[in-house]
Amino acid sequence: MRTRPLGRTGIQVGPYCLGTMMFGPAENFDRAQSVRIVHRALDAGIDFVDTADVYGPGGISEERKLDAVEELVPPAAEAGLSPAHSAMAFAVTHPEITSAIIGPRTPAQLDDLLAGAAVTLDDEVLDRIDRIVAPGTDLGPLDVAYVPPAVELPALRWRPAAERAAA
Repeated sequence: MRTRPLGRTGIQVGPYCLGTMMFGPAENFDRAQSVRIVHRALDAGIDFVDTADVYGPGGISEERKLDAVEELVPPAAEAGLSPAHSAMAFAVTHPEITSAIIGPRTPAQLDDLLAGAAVTLDDEVLDRIDRIVAPGTDLGPLDVAYVPPAVELPALRWRPAAERAAA
């Protein structure tokens, strides 16, 4: 995997971050399977892991915005991509995002996410996604209201095409 600077820390990390919210009794009670996911992620080059002691039971802390998701399925399908591959490619395209957090519950989900690491979205698909959910839009009351320069200045919105894929 390619690496990117983590803000101004001087640390380099990969464009995928393993989220661990799905581990534990609320989501994935199989401890051995969680360990396999971590090892598989490390073997694939993921070197950044997200953990927190505030993740709620049943994934309540990351409730999904289903209306927007339903609108994003057609552009992904027209580009020949699964929604997951489209979402990950979209996330790692933005220069304000160092690493996109992936939170697989099973090894198969991790393998599927890793299979999309080379996906690159073209400007037409990115523009279409921006029309569905405008840059800087808060889809929930807990979303942060900070508007980064890449949202205000369209020229900064995407990484150069050669730097968009995670792998």
